[in-house]
Amino acid sequence: MSGDKRIKDTPAPLAELMMSQDPARLQVLMTTLSLANVESQGLLADVMMGSGPLGTVSQGDPMRVGEAFRAVGWSFATNPAAMFNANLELMTSWMKLWQEMAMEAVSGPTEKEKDKRFSDPEWASNPGFRFIRKAYEVNANWMNSLADQAPGLPENLQLRAKFFTQLLTDTLSPTNYLGSNPTALRAFFETGGQSVLDGLRLARADVKKGGGKLYISQTDETPFKLGENIATAPGQVVFRNDLIELIHYAPTQEKTYSRPLLIFPPWINKFYILDLQEKNSMIRWLVDKGVPVFVVSWRSADEVTQDFTWDDYVQKGAYAAVEATMQAAGATGVNTVGYCIGGTMLSSALGHMAKTGYDKIKSATFFASQSDFELAGDLKVFTDGPGRGYINGIIEENGGVMPGSMMYETFNWLRPIDLVWRYVIDEYMLGKSPRPFDLLYWNADQTNIPGKVHQRYLKDCYDENRLSTGSFEVLGETVDLKQVKIPVMVQASKDDHICPFESVYRTALVFGGDTKFVLSGSGHIAGVVNHPDANKYQHWLNPDLTETGGEWLENAEEVPGSWWPTWWDWLRPKSGRKVEAKQPKDMGLGAAPGTYAKVRLSDIKLPV
Repeated sequence: MSGDKRIKDTPAPLAELMMSQDPARLQVLMTTLSLANVESQGLLADVMMGSGPLGTVSQGDPMRVGEAFRAVGWSFATNPAAMFNANLELMTSWMKLWQEMAMEAVSGPTEKEKDKRFSDPEWASNPGFRFIRKAYEVNANWMNSLADQAPGLPENLQLRAKFFTQLLTDTLSPTNYLGSNPTALRAFFETGGQSVLDGLRLARADVKKGGGKLYISQTDETPFKLGENIATAPGQVVFRNDLIELIHYAPTQEKTYSRPLLIFPPWINKFYILDLQEKNSMIRWLVDKGVPVFVVSWRSADEVTQDFTWDDYVQKGAYAAVEATMQAAGATGVNTVGYCIGGTMLSSALGHMAKTGYDKIKSATFFASQSDFELAGDLKVFTDGPGRGYINGIIEENGGVMPGSMMYETFNWLRPIDLVWRYVIDEYMLGKSPRPFDLLYWNADQTNIPGKVHQRYLKDCYDENRLSTGSFEVLGETVDLKQVKIPVMVQASKDDHICPFESVYRTALVFGGDTKFVLSGSGHIAGVVNHPDANKYQHWLNPDLTETGGEWLENAEEVPGSWWPTWWDWLRPKSGRKVEAKQPKDMGLGAAPGTYAKVRLSDIKLPV
């Protein structure tokens, strides 16, 4: 039986499938292709009448990619030895490939080198596809190494060249094109061309959804509704101003700890990543531990908040939420959490509180959050002069607001293989409709950001690293995070592409009190939101903070499973004594998840 299943699961060789096309099948194929031609013309017309597949501010070279590539070229042109070595490396790799082809011994990838893009058996069994794969790998690896080999290249130009070279080589992968993707070709013949026709129709639907701009649908969003099948933890909105709603979640224990936990999620996305489903809800897990949980839900930037500043987020966000939480919980202090940019804001607020003597926050935990941006990774491409100029143009074109749709695209292009090309292939080449997935629904449920807030974040934090160097201003005061003496835990995720591990580790060194660092497996989301019951991934612990994250990890202990229990062991002693549980008060503001979280981008009309 197992042998039969193996044969059944192994796709037919492409050559065999092509030879089996009889006249009747070819007639169906040609008919379907004529319909596909009509759809492709319609797709082109849809794009031409819209804003184009590259989106807004797409004219010219606003990110000055050409400048970076020219700098690499000039570096090699003025350093003959470096050029010789680079050319020799390419020539040697090609000579090795030709030798392997001549001996019919093209090597497959090692376990470490395996690339899921080339998982179709045709890439290994078909000599033509083997050569295409290896030729692509030779050229891509060489191109991606050039910026590192170019002598004397300024750091900002090197980062820009590396980032866009990687995008270019990812785009040029043979898997992204019908004629050189065996999986897509097989589907084309097996379905009589219907896969291509369906893919074009899906592409047209996405262009229509994006108003003439290709907006790749990663999931079927129709089954999801906030408060009904996602974000269902019971609670009440107990405070609202024009920037935040504060949600108090209902306790599940008769007694709870006296000190509440106040969570500041990022305003780039919505808070309910912490409460997607019952099985993975951090909010429910904390409530079941007896913690009084309060969460800030940020308002998506609109005509009311479009001119808000960083100081507004500190005053109307951090300070207002702390005071409202203490009032609702009957407490004199709070523990806090800051996730991603919510943590950056929290650390800046803590600096201001330390300077002014405000002592209501008793501890802070940071999820995948940066206060030191020296090693902030690929996002720094968007924070030098050309990058900020590009972002400023987008903000100006959108009435002073950074639109959530552009943030969505930016984060997708940080991981294009997984978040762009995977869906291009599955949907537009294989004709597969996207499936419902709660995490991808949340990922697509973006928020707008006030332009002034976003511009300051990019300039003062990413580009000038002011927050970690004691030159960041909050509410008229220059803050120094070394003055923050409260207990701090900093969590990083090992494979985080948004807030890299080494960058977050440096954040653990900027505070002046007792700081604990924990590293989790996986990335920016799964590394943080990893319920212990899932028994997934691992985390690393080391009580000693060394100079670099790499040194810290060398001597760290690897612990199987979620990092949440380790966090709870740290947080529980800081949560006070047990008291009678306090139910959320109905303030007439509605039940969780509140109204701000339910506002979609399509509901907001921005002035232009």
